[in-house]
Amino acid sequence: MAKRSPKGVLCLLSALRFHGLTTQQPHEVWLALGEKDWRPKLGWPAIKVVHMSGRALSSGIERHRIEGAPVRVFDPAKTVADCFKYRNKIGLDVAIEALRDYLAQHRGGADELWKHARVCRVEKILRPYLEGML
Repeated sequence: MAKRSPKGVLCLLSALRFHGLTTQQPHEVWLALGEKDWRPKLGWPAIKVVHMSGRALSSGIERHRIEGAPVRVFDPAKTVADCFKYRNKIGLDVAIEALRDYLAQHRGGADELWKHARVCRVEKILRPYLEGML
């Protein structure tokens, strides 16, 4: 998949699973693409595309190798912020679980999370959940 869509970034449920921040097992690969990027043509695995632009697409990207192929994945803080932004697509319960797991695994990671919440414009949505868990 990384070869077919080199501009794509693993996001949401796929990135949560990659970072170990969820118990969910995604049925498709969640891929972030630019607004004008083409969806890759693949029979398998199924792909769920989320279009982003600007800093929302370019910030928080990590580069990894999976089975020898270079793959771009959003970092854990950016992934959690995205979960709150796309809570209507993935479910608020998944976003809250991701936040809880993130805070447990990344002590002191609230500042990084807050930085990405500003980029994704979800500060007002994330604030009550973050304050309740800290």
